[in-house]
Amino acid sequence: MLEEINKKYHFTIPQSTIKKVIIDTDADNEADDPFAIVHALLSPSLDVLGIIATHFGHARIVNSMEASYAEVNRIIDHMHLNGQVKVLKGAKTNIKIDPSPAFFTTYMPEESEGTDFIIASADALKNEKLYIGVLGPLTNVASALLKRPDIGMKLVVVWNGGATYPSGGREFNLMNDVAAANIVFQSDAEVWHVPTDVYDMPRVSLAELQLKVEPYGDIGKYLYDKLINFLTYANEHGWPMSEVFSICDETSIGALLDEQPFNAKWEHAPFISNDMHYFPKENGKMVKCYKNMDLRVVLEDLFVKLAIQYPKRG
Repeated sequence: MLEEINKKYHFTIPQSTIKKVIIDTDADNEADDPFAIVHALLSPSLDVLGIIATHFGHARIVNSMEASYAEVNRIIDHMHLNGQVKVLKGAKTNIKIDPSPAFFTTYMPEESEGTDFIIASADALKNEKLYIGVLGPLTNVASALLKRPDIGMKLVVVWNGGATYPSGGREFNLMNDVAAANIVFQSDAEVWHVPTDVYDMPRVSLAELQLKVEPYGDIGKYLYDKLINFLTYANEHGWPMSEVFSICDETSIGALLDEQPFNAKWEHAPFISNDMHYFPKENGKMVKCYKNMDLRVVLEDLFVKLAIQYPKRG
């Protein structure tokens, strides 16, 4: 827990309600992950044990995990938290089918220090749950469960990914590892699922971010500049720039901060086909699927935490 950050708040969170959290992120994919990472680290109810960098495919950046790892470290640097946050390298690519001849299809875990960290963190907990906020593909969590299925009972996986229920469809985080999603959804881990129709909801204007994020510390300027640079790049490559942006990964942090149970419904975990369509398994486990979320309170919480923690420049 980051003690210097907590000292600036005029409230104390009871130890019994603080969640042990790992953030699993494809941080250099777009510009939303950095906002979510900063928000998690500034939140006293989340004890962030570590941040795992993961891949986001290889179409735009060949070594995408390494790019995410470098981005997480840049965020830590701009927050002035060097040496205070554990950052780990996760999977470089998606889970593969075991080529050995067998009657049933089996999968091989992607070995990484991030996968081993999930296992070690779960083993270290006695009567607590380990919450994993997954902002990209589920490769690292699935790999940990393939290596140690028994840790599933200790995990709560909060995942931004997959298309809308009940039919599913094409979605970026899912596309980068369909097998991993099936492994996690059929495991003993508790799953809180934030599909695309909900994670698209935390919308802000660029003018609001200029006012409420950009002036606050090195990290505020970094978040704002990175977003503008990303939108400029996207505009040049066929994604027209708008005055409004959705900070998608804020939904995972929002669920971790406040579960909002009346905005979720328990659904049968689907089997997901290779074309990313859902086929519910009526005798299977249940997953908590978010249908809505009060995201204005989540976004304002990020804005005021930045203002409390980092002096306004100029």
